[in-house]
Amino acid sequence: MAQPPVFVLSVPETPDDPEGQEPSPYDESEVHDSFYQLIQEQSRWAAEEGLELQQREPGPGALGASGDDHQALLGPEGVPVHSTATLRILASMPSRTIGRSRGAILSQLYNRTVRLRRRAARRPQLRDVGRSARPSLRLYDLELDPLVLEEEEKRVLLVKELQGLTVAQRDHVLRGMPLSLAEKRCLREESRTPRGKRRARQGGRGLPSCCSQLQDSCVLALHNLGLVLLSGLQALKPWRYALKRIGGQFGSSVLSYFLFLKTLLAFNVLLLLPLLAFIVGVQAAFPPAPPASVPAFTGLELLTGGGRFAHTVLYYGYYSNATLSQPCASPPDGGQCPPEAGGLPYNMPLAYLFTVGVAFFITCITLVYSMSRSFGESYRVGSTSGVHAISVFCSWDYKVTQKWASRLQHDNIRTQLKELLAVWQLRRGPRSMCWRLRRVAVLGLVWLLCLGTTLGCTVAVYNFSELMIKSPGSTEREGALLALPLVVCLLNLGAPYLYRGLAALERHDSPVLEVYVAICRNLILKMVTLGILCYHWLGRRVGTLRDQCWENFVGQELYRLMVMDFLFTLLDTLFGELVWRLISERTLKRRGKPEFDIAGNVLELIYGQTLTWLGVLFSPLLPAMQIIKLLLLFYVKKTSLMANCQAPRRPWKASHMSTVFISLLCFPSFLGAAIFLCYAVWQVKPSSICGPFRTLDTMYEAGKVWVRHLERAGPRVSWLPWIHRYLLENTFPIYLVSALLLAVIYLNIQVVKGQRKVICLLKEQISNEGEDKIFLINKLQSVYERKERSRAGRTEEAAMPPALFTDDGDAW
Repeated sequence: MAQPPVFVLSVPETPDDPEGQEPSPYDESEVHDSFYQLIQEQSRWAAEEGLELQQREPGPGALGASGDDHQALLGPEGVPVHSTATLRILASMPSRTIGRSRGAILSQLYNRTVRLRRRAARRPQLRDVGRSARPSLRLYDLELDPLVLEEEEKRVLLVKELQGLTVAQRDHVLRGMPLSLAEKRCLREESRTPRGKRRARQGGRGLPSCCSQLQDSCVLALHNLGLVLLSGLQALKPWRYALKRIGGQFGSSVLSYFLFLKTLLAFNVLLLLPLLAFIVGVQAAFPPAPPASVPAFTGLELLTGGGRFAHTVLYYGYYSNATLSQPCASPPDGGQCPPEAGGLPYNMPLAYLFTVGVAFFITCITLVYSMSRSFGESYRVGSTSGVHAISVFCSWDYKVTQKWASRLQHDNIRTQLKELLAVWQLRRGPRSMCWRLRRVAVLGLVWLLCLGTTLGCTVAVYNFSELMIKSPGSTEREGALLALPLVVCLLNLGAPYLYRGLAALERHDSPVLEVYVAICRNLILKMVTLGILCYHWLGRRVGTLRDQCWENFVGQELYRLMVMDFLFTLLDTLFGELVWRLISERTLKRRGKPEFDIAGNVLELIYGQTLTWLGVLFSPLLPAMQIIKLLLLFYVKKTSLMANCQAPRRPWKASHMSTVFISLLCFPSFLGAAIFLCYAVWQVKPSSICGPFRTLDTMYEAGKVWVRHLERAGPRVSWLPWIHRYLLENTFPIYLVSALLLAVIYLNIQVVKGQRKVICLLKEQISNEGEDKIFLINKLQSVYERKERSRAGRTEEAAMPPALFTDDGDAW
């Protein structure tokens, strides 16, 4: 039986050779250069001896086999076995010795112990050796190891450096060291000065005084109080524990709805703070003169927003155009109150306009930042290969000790694995041409029906709004004011169910695509409906309410829409989830519960937030109502989800869902609300009987009036009119800022493209570096084997007797 070519690994160890000692992992500079120096040295030896890197012919007593030059010797268990020098090179590679790696140190100690055991196996046992020949431990000095001495010197220097620091600095330095707690305690004890140790001993022997006990008790009580307050603040968050539970039971798709609700809550809090500080709070501190007759509270105001609420800080008409630093009654002719002489008073019209503008600008910046951050988290640069292995081996948190927390984390990991595996199941094979044509026909028919439904809802809202304008007394009866919001909410509730029924005909393979299509259809319906309502308010109602406060009417309409939308959401949750679950379980005898409608619920949030942004100018406290609504929605939806809904039958990973939600909130919703408010500020004439802009042609003229007042105030504030004239009224700075913004966006896009190219190049370089290391190691192994074979051949020739050469010469 033929044997494969083998290599010989009989490399004698030279323990006395100083070069045979492994380099310390702390000497990084020497370790990084050892690999290159060894390659140069072995190449020079091979050139001097005329050696060639070739295979050795098979011979008897072979210990292993190798296929080619690039394959190392295989041991008895099939594991590649390299020579001692090659193992030394492997242990000295930078990837194994970078930093103060405890693993590298343990590996070196393990290899050293293995070699000592091998040497001991070749030596005779101690009981077989005479007593006089046995080695004595007294002859060995364990402290003479240069590595031990070097580490001891470094430790002494470190202790001296720590003694020169203060106690706080010493603790900070020790806390940041990559050492174990026992080593840190030893260093802390050794770095203490004799004075500090003496104080510690005295403090340990003596009893603490009453003052020190009282101080320690106060500090401990304050610390416990802080922990209680912190835990209380954490408990007040509606997303503290519930989000983890929702994500573990229902997956990231349902969790994205509640995360989006939390984001909207933060946006409304950020929008409400400047309005409370500079508009509502100031006007509440300096209330205007009350009207002659104030209607009594009947309870219907909670639905209509009119009546008693019309004479509060809730609406635009309550705010005055007076100087709020001194009391001023409204003039009989409706004119503007005279400003305070000799100063710059708190101009309420200017404060109202600028506060709303600044609040919208802050919201815009926050939205853009959130969208860019969401894009960065969802569409990361690079590939997602290996995510399954990471989820399997690296997802568990070993700090979890409680049973309920471990169960929750178990459910979360299981749901994540289901979502990851569902991505692979979506791969489908090629389809036939007939199937594709039939698919296009079904999709076209469903989209035509959906667009026709949207058009019908739009026509119904427009006709009903015109009917409300033509009907006499529709604005006087509070009950009739609920008709238009009721019709709008009924259409917004019924149309999505029709869309859902039509979507069953499409049979999308991907659940993500199904959700995106549903969001698109619901978004078109709600945005077109809001567009009709905006035209109804600013285009039609302004002309019919010239002798009334039309700003209050618009604010009340938005209030009614928000209240009715919240009530219909509760009804949808009750009948659409609870009642349907009871019917399916008891009447239809089905075990399955309904799934959570992500598209419909998310569009309800976007719709409500759009109403809030539309009404900020006419009702400054509308964000506060939105905050209350979102908090109630969170608890209602969470309770209904846990009791009435089940996890999606087809799990899918919502990796880009939050990004899509923020994008829809930014572009159709916020952009449309900003256009609506800009048109109201620049083009529509304010009411002449209410509000801070009652004497102006447009709301924007409040800034011009203030600038003219500044010009008369003196030269100290002359720079403010210059800024208003050349930066606000001039269009060139706007174009310049827009061009700079586009340039920044383009540069960011190019930077991302460049990063992707660099990442691809780095991946190729890492792959090439790995192949280079394998090639160099195999070459070095071949050089060492050839060198040992040449040494063995020269030794055999030197030991051969001269008579053999004589006999050979006679034979010739």
